Amino acid sequence: MCTLDHNPLLQSTRRQLLSGMMMGLGSMALSGMGAAPAAGTKRTAAAAAELAQFAPKAKRVIFLFQSGGPSQLDLFDHKPLLQKHNGEQLPDSVRKGQRLTGMSGNQSSLPLAGAQFDFARHGQCGAWVSELLPYTAKIVDELCFVRSMYTEAINHDPAITFFQTGSEIAGRPSMGSWVNYGLGSLNDNLPAFVVLVTGGKGGQPLYARLWGQGFLDAQHQGVQLRAGKDPVLYLTNPEGLSKDGRRQMLNALGSLNAQQQLRTGDPSIASRIAQYELAFRMQMSVPEVSDFSDEPDETFELYGDDARTPGTYAANCLLARRLAQRDVRFIQLYHQGWDQHGDLPSTIRVQAKETDQASAALVLDLKRRGLLEDTLVVWGGEFGRTNYSQGTLTTTNYGRDHHPRCFTMWMAGAGVKGGMTYGATDDYGYNITESPVHVHDLQATMLHLLGLDHERLTYSHLGRDFRLTDVSGRVVHDLLG
Repeated sequence: MCTLDHNPLLQSTRRQLLSGMMMGLGSMALSGMGAAPAAGTKRTAAAAAELAQFAPKAKRVIFLFQSGGPSQLDLFDHKPLLQKHNGEQLPDSVRKGQRLTGMSGNQSSLPLAGAQFDFARHGQCGAWVSELLPYTAKIVDELCFVRSMYTEAINHDPAITFFQTGSEIAGRPSMGSWVNYGLGSLNDNLPAFVVLVTGGKGGQPLYARLWGQGFLDAQHQGVQLRAGKDPVLYLTNPEGLSKDGRRQMLNALGSLNAQQQLRTGDPSIASRIAQYELAFRMQMSVPEVSDFSDEPDETFELYGDDARTPGTYAANCLLARRLAQRDVRFIQLYHQGWDQHGDLPSTIRVQAKETDQASAALVLDLKRRGLLEDTLVVWGGEFGRTNYSQGTLTTTNYGRDHHPRCFTMWMAGAGVKGGMTYGATDDYGYNITESPVHVHDLQATMLHLLGLDHERLTYSHLGRDFRLTDVSGRVVHDLLG
């Protein structure tokens, strides 16, 4: 459907229309923050309706991305047989000749490593959850666990790029950008796609291209909000420049850009003007949304004391709720540190402590405010971890290598069946035995919940129609309520 945007006749008509609009914009006296938004900040209702092939269950998405690959075997996928055969060799009949990374592929042995944490069933649904996640355990009846996720990449960079963009090769638009392109914004004063990264965390690097727009228009890229007095770089007026002065400057710049757009018909100029105008409105909206002073103590008790410290995972989860309240369409959180090749028992405790309470609090907070019914929350990383130990296995310590063949994620909210565990792995936790879900399947399902057909959300580039799910993907209807 989006390929209609590139029909030359339609494009020509739009250029003429936008030229007139931009010329008018350049001469407008926009005197305050209540000024009308510049053209291009939103898709029209008609255009959004044309793309929405289904009645959407979700208006917005909050993706809690756990960078590094959380160990499903120590968190969600309970395997008593691993504990029983702890220290024994991974059977060839289970491995089936599957590739290993260079980090453990040269080990002389691959000893099975049972989780050193207790598991128990929770909720009415009886979902298995590790002792590491006591807060998540309390909300399992709201969650849909997918134990049968799998991916193709075995190393971090291609795996996280694949999850975020649908391709292992960098340069494609990110998921949030595709959603922004397809549906546009729900608000006038904040970006449609916002990115939050936990501060001060080590681990696998995160690149801005993971939330970049690729070959889409620049207005669809994610905007990162940082902790501190300047959440968005270069948003604050320079010293000596007043709000009125900046308004006058933007008016003059808009007039010049409009003249250039009239001469060239370049649609990117209209997008540039729209971005300038959005940035101007964000000078008030961003400080307001990132100021927690209006939150009661009860909120911080729910999310944990870390929520009082800007840039922590807990603070970002609270900020995600505030952004959802203001109808930001796609909110992407990144939390690093799950890449536990060694010393897993101690380091995964740290990760769980940093994320468990706030993740559960976000779901509860959205629900009590009536937002969960149209907000999709997704939790997970780029792949899972092996059932054997990387490095030396001892009675108190082990590590786990990358494992793309099976891992666990959870979803909650709009249109998703709560209290459900979908898919299964073998008794050793090495292979999927029931209902596999590929990364492209998850992406297709997320788009479906937003009312988008993943096969029709396309963009013509270099003579080819591209889409988030490339040439595969299916909607997993069994996950949907």
